[in-house]
Amino acid sequence: MKKDTLQKRTKISNDIMYYIYTHIETHIDIEELSFDLDVSKFHMHRIFKEAFGKNIYESIKSIRLQKAANLLLTNKYSTISEIANLCGYSSQSSFIKAFHHRFEMNPKAWKQGGYKTYSSRILQQSQKAMLSTASFNNLTPTIVKMPIFESFYIRNKGYNVNVKETWQKLQTWLLTNNITHYKQIALLHDNPTITPLNECQYIACIVTQEHQTLSEERLPRFKISDGVYAKFDLQGKHGDMLKFIHWVYHEWLPKSDYETTTKPSYAIYNKNNFLSNDNEFDLSFYVSIKY
Repeated sequence: MKKDTLQKRTKISNDIMYYIYTHIETHIDIEELSFDLDVSKFHMHRIFKEAFGKNIYESIKSIRLQKAANLLLTNKYSTISEIANLCGYSSQSSFIKAFHHRFEMNPKAWKQGGYKTYSSRILQQSQKAMLSTASFNNLTPTIVKMPIFESFYIRNKGYNVNVKETWQKLQTWLLTNNITHYKQIALLHDNPTITPLNECQYIACIVTQEHQTLSEERLPRFKISDGVYAKFDLQGKHGDMLKFIHWVYHEWLPKSDYETTTKPSYAIYNKNNFLSNDNEFDLSFYVSIKY
């Protein structure tokens, strides 16, 4: 495949995903989207599935249900019908049916504690997370406003599989291009507390801090969203991270009075456990919130 064709296809797939995240509460018109991107619906569906492993409609449904699963915990005074509307569902019955199909229980059961059972099954998919003894109850976030980051990236399907190799490829790219000032950011398109780990979209990103023109760019780019985030600073080992994310979404958020949004969470590394000799990390984790 020619380089310019690959870059164009990557940009289209990223533009589609960005549009979905920013319009998830509304009716997403695929006809209108294909017109805006100046590409046929057939071509748009094909390149999106090549990039993300599932079609556009499946992604819209998955993101809406992830948002609903979180809102059921954080919006204590909202009815199920109101949450259905917030997530782009036209009727409560269609929402309940879709939710039950995804999470094997109805929204009411989820809200009353069923989420802990479902989430614990996902946690068990990671042996390292199950061995973690880390505790996060004393962690207190700071609330920050973050800028847009324009990043180079490699997308990795699966939270645990091949992530180390993905970061090694980015490290090779940095060394090849003599880039010395940069940020390493892990962006989670999917919430690993409610998405099977082998289905999670893990995005390894590099944000360069040098104003330079990179020749023979091999990596595609996208923008990490700006906004208001809860920032958690923590250190630990690989298994601690997944356990921490579970704590954020299922312990801290429900008690915080904040709501999360559809913007993906991300981590900025001071020390990347996938590249360190001792497998330890030092990072800041950002969760998009509103009040």
